[in-house]
Amino acid sequence: MNITFKLFATLTDYLPVTARRSNIVMLDVAPDATISEIIAPFGLPPKLVHLVLVNGRYIAPELRLSTTLNEGDVLAIWPPIAGG
Repeated sequence: MNITFKLFATLTDYLPVTARRSNIVMLDVAPDATISEIIAPFGLPPKLVHLVLVNGRYIAPELRLSTTLNEGDVLAIWPPIAGG
């Protein structure tokens, strides 16, 4: 099934070079793939996977090992961001 995968801020460096400007990658994933399984091939350091949203809905860290997506879903991830 197809989903949209978005990485923001410094995480865009983990996307293929051709996708870094748009920060979006279309992925074909198995219907039973969990969020953790989907992001594993990108090599994101766990400490940088801070805010995870599926269709704008927050997914808590303890649910990322079991949450699966549906056709057309959008998986978006932000690193920790500090302001001043």
